[in-house]
Order: sequence, then C-alpha cells, then structure tokens
Amino acid sequence: MQPDDHVCLCFRVSLRKLRTYMHRERPRVPSQLSECLGAGTGCHWCVPFLEDLHRQWAAGEEPALPFASEAYAEGRVSYRRSGERPGLERPEPKETD
Repeated sequence: MQPDDHVCLCFRVSLRKLRTYMHRERPRVPSQLSECLGAGTGCHWCVPFLEDLHRQWAAGEEPALPFASEAYAEGRVSYRRSGERPGLERPEPKETD
C-alpha cells in the first residue's frame, strides 16, 4: 500500500494521514485513530488494519500495510457483501522483549 492509498475507505483516510496523526498526536491505544477523520468508524473493515498500524508505530516501526490497494479494496467489497473478512494475510506481530 502506498502512502496516499486509503486505509479507511469509508472516510478516505490515507496511510499518510494516519502516519502523520500518530507522529503528531501519539495515540496511546489503537481506538484513538478514530480521531483521525473518523477512521474505522464506518463499516469497520479497516479496524484490524488500524490496530496493526498502531502496533507497528508503538514498536518504533514505520507503519505500513503489505497489500496492493486493489486487493485491499476488493477485500472490503467482499466484507461488505458477506460480513466475513476475506483471507488477506495480515502481518504477524513481531515479538518484543
């Protein structure tokens, strides 16, 4: 996913906006990302991905999602139709000491 691709497709919140928000506001918990233009409060498709981004940021990593934006958007279409999350492979959390 590129920086200007939308993570929250309902409210068109890009990866770049989320990164900037985390850098500036330093959210303590993933749910605070909803304060960034309402991310995650529409259909809720992006909530697990917002959690992944927050986890990466909290670990000192540059938040990223390893998906092509087209596959990500297609996954949301499937989710909206069925209510079930398709098999997009989410990155495994890194173990921290």
